[in-house]
Amino acid sequence: MTGYRTLYPEIEPYESGMLDVGEGHSLYYERVGTPGAKPAVFLHGGPGGAMSPKHRRQWNPDLYDVLLFDQRGCGKSLPFAEIEHNDTWRIVGDIERLREMCGHEAWQVFGGSWGSTLALAYAETYPERVTELVLRGVFLARQKEKHWLYACGASELYPEQWDKFSGHIPAAERGDLVKAYHDRLTSDDEAVRLAAAKEWSSWEGSVITLRPDPALLDDFNDPAKALPFARICARFFLDDFYLEENQLLANIDRIRGIPGIIVQGRHDACTPPVSAWDLKKAWPEAELWVVPDASHAASEPGIVDGLVRATDTFARGAP
Repeated sequence: MTGYRTLYPEIEPYESGMLDVGEGHSLYYERVGTPGAKPAVFLHGGPGGAMSPKHRRQWNPDLYDVLLFDQRGCGKSLPFAEIEHNDTWRIVGDIERLREMCGHEAWQVFGGSWGSTLALAYAETYPERVTELVLRGVFLARQKEKHWLYACGASELYPEQWDKFSGHIPAAERGDLVKAYHDRLTSDDEAVRLAAAKEWSSWEGSVITLRPDPALLDDFNDPAKALPFARICARFFLDDFYLEENQLLANIDRIRGIPGIIVQGRHDACTPPVSAWDLKKAWPEAELWVVPDASHAASEPGIVDGLVRATDTFARGAP
């Protein structure tokens, strides 16, 4: 592939609103593109992240009708940073409610990082509702992937940042950093919650780009984004993402007939390429595009190029 593609021009939603999904949760959603065109849904990362205006621009707006939404407790969804009644399978149900709200028979499911986990869980639950999968920075929520990010792995590549992250926790509690952070992120003391959220978010922000990106790191450190990201993320890690070990690969036959494109950074220190490779081996029908000069972030030029090429490919038909 020669000549990197870039995002499509800035675009405003043609519709936005809130969807009540029960249990006290309401989801903020946006729709962009051309009503009645090829349907797609965007699943943001995290858990605990949010969508942004840049996320609207990964599809040709003349050819797609895209729904984007903030998952439970995230972004503009309510209640803010809520971790109760918030798990993988409830969000899978939310995606299906949103599809029904839009009136689509099926749609393209696009997810990066945690969004790729969620996309696979949704597709394996509702394969008849998925036309294609576009995945970035694959995370299969296996024990070794969780260990890599919050015990030993990424810490070997980013030792200064790891010392800062682990150093926020007293030595006696460092045997289980996820639990120690979760305890602080659910503290009654707002100052304790915010301090832990900043450190958790700063650690993840430090490991997702090949080159340092101060603007992205500042975004991760924004308290309005750091708190829901850290609280929800820590809860999901603590509860093993509400998945059995290796569940997504074990159930891969359920999506055997669904076309897919996987965009993976070669130097991804957050979700190492072995997970994308394991997924490709289990699901050989999918295409794996390894970006040689990228890490994890969706904003990196090579990743943007791959994702835009993927949605363009499926706009023309399956590869």
